[in-house]
Parts: sequence; structure tokens; C-alpha cells
Amino acid sequence: MLHAETAFILTLSCPDRPGIVAAVATALFEAGANITEAQQFEDVETGLFFMRVAFVQAGDIDGVRRSLGPVAARLAMTWNVRAAAERKRVMVLVSKFDHCLADLIYRLRTGELPMTITAVVANHPAEVYAHLDFHEIPFHHLPVTSATKAEQEARLVRLIEETGTDLVVLARYMQVLSADLADRLAGRCINIHHSFLPGFKGARPYHQAHERGVKLIGATAHFVTSDLDEGPIIEQDVERISHRDRPDDLVRRGRDIERRVLARAVRLILEDRVIRNGRKTVVFAE
Repeated sequence: MLHAETAFILTLSCPDRPGIVAAVATALFEAGANITEAQQFEDVETGLFFMRVAFVQAGDIDGVRRSLGPVAARLAMTWNVRAAAERKRVMVLVSKFDHCLADLIYRLRTGELPMTITAVVANHPAEVYAHLDFHEIPFHHLPVTSATKAEQEARLVRLIEETGTDLVVLARYMQVLSADLADRLAGRCINIHHSFLPGFKGARPYHQAHERGVKLIGATAHFVTSDLDEGPIIEQDVERISHRDRPDDLVRRGRDIERRVLARAVRLILEDRVIRNGRKTVVFAE
């Protein structure tokens, strides 16, 4: 009986050496897999090798894992393989500014972002977002103050675990995660911020930028680490402005950049196109 072919994605990193591509391709071939896309990168500075392989195979993935296991052990690989159709489970954290949240929900419902939103978590009550249609998406109000931060983060961790969340997205969540929580979520939590940092910190950054006469505004999506806004960068974009633009123009155009940069970063992660490389990332574009 013939089994329908299923698409899978393999990502890996390991110390660089000759023969890695051949070894991986041979293992997949021996497991009955057919490679449909392959990208690799050799980082001469760190001596590491990175690879993303898309392939199809009849039957389940156990045969591929058995075939790749000895190769991975011999080459000291960090690797992961999953079904391409498997939707990652994403939790979105938000504060008062909800433009990125609204955009992610829209892209989810139009099929652009194939994911499952496990919950929207906000430090403001539900009525702040009354104009948004969450429909079947669970909403959780977790208020936080300096006195209750540890308790609030403990509740957040429980919610992440209970929902089986794979990725946490800070969609303009205006709370700084504790170092303990940032470390706990290492590699599975991303943030979006304006690219003025660290030049324009604090409140009203676009107004600060206007006062300094900047000519470019932008946004950066990055992994969250215990170093505030210093995590490995995933995606960035900029837009040129002029002396004619007022602070409100910068805010409006900045929100547009933030929306699209965050959406691109989420999509790259959903498709397993991002691999951390120390303080940087390797991003295998489409």
C-alpha cells in the first residue's frame, strides 16, 4: 500500500567539517526521503555549519530520525525535524499599543501566518481591546506592578506551560521581562522595537528622533535575552523621512514598519528559517 508523501523540515548546526552535506543527504536518501529544498551556511568566524533542508517522505518520520541519529552523533549536531504542516503554538503579549497584535490576528485569519495563537496576554483589561475581534482566541488579563512582577511572571510561565506554547511574541509589550524569565524563554521569545535604540531610550522615542532631525526610522525584531533589546536580530526594516515629517507622522509610519517587521520575523520562525548563532542569527530566506 502506498503512503501519501508528507513534507518535513530539518534544521541543524554543528562544527564545520568536510562532508556534512553529503552525510545528511545520504541519510535522508537511505530513509526514503526526497529533498525539495536545501540551504546551508558556513560561518568562518565561529567555525560552525548551519543547514535547513525541506524534504518529503512516505510514511512517518521515525525512519528519518533513526537514519539521522548516528550521523548527528558523529558530527556533534544540534538538530530538529518536524512536519511542515505542524502549526506552532504562539502566545502574544501586548500592552496598550495593539497595532502589532491586530496585524498578527489579521495575518493568521487570512492564512498568511500558519500558527495557532494559544492566548493573548495583556497587562491592560479586555475593554482596552474591545475594537478587536479575538473570536476563539483566549484572552488573559495579567496586570503587573513592581510589587507583583514576580507573581505575574509566575502566572505567565504556568500559562505558557499549560497551553504548550512554542513561541512567545512581545507585540509591543511594554514590560521588561526579568532576567530569570528571559533566560527561561531563551530561543523561543521575540520582541519588536523601534531601531532608534539605544540612541533614543525611554518615552516618546519618535519625538526624540524628530528633535534630532533623523533621516531614517526603522524597527528591529530580535530574540529576547536578559540584556534589554540586545538579543540576536531576526529582521529589520527602515524608511526614509524628511524635515517635513512631524512627530505624529513618524509615529504613524513607525507603526507600519513595526507591523511588517514583526510579521516577517514570526513567519521566518514558523517556517524554521532562523537558527541562533551566538549573539547573531542565521536566517535562511525564502
